[in-house]
Amino acid sequence: MKKAISILLLVSFIFLLSNCATLFKGTTDEVNFASDPQAAEVFVNGQSMGQTPIALTLKVNKTYTIEFRKEGYKSQTYTINNTIGAGWVILDVLAGLIGVIVDAATGAWYSLDQENVNAVLQKQQP
Repeated sequence: MKKAISILLLVSFIFLLSNCATLFKGTTDEVNFASDPQAAEVFVNGQSMGQTPIALTLKVNKTYTIEFRKEGYKSQTYTINNTIGAGWVILDVLAGLIGVIVDAATGAWYSLDQENVNAVLQKQQP
């Protein structure tokens, strides 16, 4: 009898965790950055991350300021925002408290609002 209860509890626990956005979606998104002309420096929240074209893995529970810079061109600034996926919240609430706690703590409920950021840089006037 104890073994059956233990197995039932284990299966229930796995079911509850399986509804977590943390397991299905994760806590990061890949964002692709490109520019015209190419080889513009990409700054994420003020930190240089490389030159275009580049793909970066960003945490979904944050907002980012992206700046493209290239000598002889005007810099371009963009914002990547995050949004809460209502579907994940509803699934977690229906599945139980564990999913709510895990996804709230990891920020897995969030998604970034852009997968691609393309900047068209304009030449500076002499």
